Amino acid sequence: MSAKKPLPARLAGHPSVRAVLAAREAEPRAARPPAVVDAAWLRELCLRAGADDAAAVSLGHPDLAGEREHAEGALPGTRTLVSLVVRMNRDDVRSAARSMANHEFHRAGELVNDAARTVVRELQDAGYRAVNPSATFPMEMDAFPGRVWVVAHKTVAVAAGLGVMGLHRNVIHPKFGSFVLLATVLLDAEVSSYGQPLDYNPCVECKLCVAACPVGALSKDGDFDFLACATHNYREFMAGFTDYVQTVADSTDAADFRSRVTDAENASMWQSLAFKPNYKAAYCLAVCPAGEDVLGPYLDDRKAFMDTVLRPLQEKKETLYVLPGSPAQEYARRRFPHKPVKEVSGGWQKPAAP
Repeated sequence: MSAKKPLPARLAGHPSVRAVLAAREAEPRAARPPAVVDAAWLRELCLRAGADDAAAVSLGHPDLAGEREHAEGALPGTRTLVSLVVRMNRDDVRSAARSMANHEFHRAGELVNDAARTVVRELQDAGYRAVNPSATFPMEMDAFPGRVWVVAHKTVAVAAGLGVMGLHRNVIHPKFGSFVLLATVLLDAEVSSYGQPLDYNPCVECKLCVAACPVGALSKDGDFDFLACATHNYREFMAGFTDYVQTVADSTDAADFRSRVTDAENASMWQSLAFKPNYKAAYCLAVCPAGEDVLGPYLDDRKAFMDTVLRPLQEKKETLYVLPGSPAQEYARRRFPHKPVKEVSGGWQKPAAP
């Protein structure tokens, strides 16, 4: 092996450089952390940081093939992904007062981001390289409407054994059910043992998520209408905001604008911009009874569960946002005649004429 090149004199004489070299001479073993991170230590670190559950998975896992390029782009040399789970308060998420549900989504998002950041700080202090892409927003909006997320937290959590994707396209944790938010830490080292995917699906196939969706985005056979979900639930995010701005631009004057957009819609958009974006529904998650901590009331009295959890969301009078002539429009009018249906462009770019 060739001898290490000496540092340039100006660099070698710098006080910070001298301090680092002196510390290495005093404790040479401290200069390099263990090549393999102890799994028990890592899990304890995650729980101490605020996660309710955590597991690691190798970037080489076959189910993460689609994540490798993105993970290595975010942290060159990534070897391991660490999935963190923070549970949400169920009755807040279930409330027909959606401000309560949205507050819970956003607060839990802050908590899981804080936990991931704390884990990264401790890994950094232990001598490893690690990053924590945002669990929610902000994301890489310069890529919109393509892939805006750095890492697919749901895919990582399933591969790490922290749950299975349900019919509603959310991860169902075996204990906490659907009431979880996820974060991922990217780490440049291997871990002594990795989580194993669950050998069963916590979903109990009740199909309540299908019954709760006001725009028919979910079907009993497993089909998912992404545009129906995105147009309504994400009305005040991304494309929906573009549609709102287009409405402002297309209005001839204030009176015309107010004939297109209600005061309540304006106030809601202001609230999303001033605080954090409001989800219009997410009812599929709210009504899910799966998970050992969640399942008891559903098993005890399914009718009472539906009366107290499902029906208030079905009966809530609220505007449903749909694309003109879409299956969502037909479904909403037929299934929920008491809910006003409003046609919007959704802000989606129309294909260019040939």
